[in-house]
Amino acid sequence: MTKANINKIVKSIVITGNGTNCEMEMAHACRLAGSDVVDIVHISELLHGEKRLDDYHFLNLPGGFLDGDDLGSAKAGANRILHATIRGTDEKLYDQMTRFIRDGKLILGVCNGFQLLVKLGLLPGFNGDYLTQTVTLSFNDSGRFEDRWVHLAVNPESPCIYTRGMKDIYLPVRHGEGKFIVRDPSVLARLHKEHRIVVQYSGADDGTPTMTYPANPNGAIDAIAGICNDTGRIFGLMPHPEAYLHRTNHPRWTREDLPEMGMGLIVFQNAVDFIRRQVI
Repeated sequence: MTKANINKIVKSIVITGNGTNCEMEMAHACRLAGSDVVDIVHISELLHGEKRLDDYHFLNLPGGFLDGDDLGSAKAGANRILHATIRGTDEKLYDQMTRFIRDGKLILGVCNGFQLLVKLGLLPGFNGDYLTQTVTLSFNDSGRFEDRWVHLAVNPESPCIYTRGMKDIYLPVRHGEGKFIVRDPSVLARLHKEHRIVVQYSGADDGTPTMTYPANPNGAIDAIAGICNDTGRIFGLMPHPEAYLHRTNHPRWTREDLPEMGMGLIVFQNAVDFIRRQVI
């Protein structure tokens, strides 16, 4: 017989360094969501073997500008993870990440973290292939950095565990390279068929996915703002859920009657609750 592991200690790790700048907000989101342990860990600590991903349940890759976005957003950071070895070993940080996935743990990548996931090949991860890159995030159609709030329609058929119980969400975007594009049409078709498209930029009135600027702030194909892997345990999105944790984060909090809890916190609560509910 199995039972919910209600006494399980949930341990979250937030990776920082080399241009990341949203780690404090992401760590705060994990704490508010109920994670018992929340560690902000510089990537150098992982590469020196001082910390290991194996010791955590929930990996958070926050937004920022990894390596100044040289070579394109998060590309240099992806190469570091793929090729740099842990000091004193032959193991790469990528090896720890793939083991993390095989163990059924959770990974959330936001903005620059989403860019990192796709350039590593961890998303969409078709057929368990977490090395081949099939999608990317490129320069906004506007040709400039976009800093605005957007409406997102949530796909109810998606396996994503982070968006369970949600129909829509209102979050800010802050990026210059957020346009989701695919390697070829077959990739897009498969994303739709397998319901991997979790959130799409939508109109404020009807919640319909839109290609119209500025509701779609970057021109992403099919208004795609976030995708997940087949298990729904790896989720990447361009908008920032960690930036809307409390009603006072909302741009109109003084003019609207809003719930105390920000909509973005639900994403983290779903993750922590899922880990806590895993059976023993």
